[in-house]
Amino acid sequence: MNLATACNDLSLSNRILAHEGVMDAFGHVSMRHPDDPQKFLLSRSLPPSLVKPEDIITFHLDSTPAQTVDAPFYAERVIHGEIYKARPDVMAVCHYHAPAVLAFCLTDLKLVPVSQMGAVLGKDVPVWDSQEDFGDTDLLLVRPEEGQSLARRLGPNWTVLMRRHGATTVGKSLQEMTFRTINTVGNAQSQLLALGLGRCDQLTQGEIERAGMLKPMAIERAWQYWASRLS
Repeated sequence: MNLATACNDLSLSNRILAHEGVMDAFGHVSMRHPDDPQKFLLSRSLPPSLVKPEDIITFHLDSTPAQTVDAPFYAERVIHGEIYKARPDVMAVCHYHAPAVLAFCLTDLKLVPVSQMGAVLGKDVPVWDSQEDFGDTDLLLVRPEEGQSLARRLGPNWTVLMRRHGATTVGKSLQEMTFRTINTVGNAQSQLLALGLGRCDQLTQGEIERAGMLKPMAIERAWQYWASRLS
């Protein structure tokens, strides 16, 4: 993938995730630079639904811009830089505040895979609490040490919830991350609906392992579907 294609796909992922209800005016999506794993791509500060290829900026992993840009940046870009530092396998990151997922950031109820598509959550969805390391804050994650703490809590998992804030989901490609994020929100919605009806069983560990083995064909088909819905 060349840089121009990467910027086009990243802007498309922004708009897909906004259109599918994952992000509204807030939230941000990044991908690792296709030519330099020590850098990542992230839009200038914009509502995700408005991001275009020309809005994409290159950042070093310390979250400083690799080019001179006269534009505001997302304050929480350290989420992305510190995860890329900690996880060489991660190629894309999304931070978002979808209401269905946020509900699990406000209670002790655990977000678990409850459907076939929900298997993308994996075996565990850890919760990061800024209080543990930093006490009272404004709940924004803007300092490198906060990003490092979040990355440690994410560990080898695909999604980490952030107490009273939102969630961050990662993937081994931009398309995979988009697939995981949308289906993580969908699983949260299904779990909440099922709990309103009564008992809600989660998948077994074996089901999570088997159903969570994502097939490239399925990811590509979903990507094409979501992209087509934009028009």
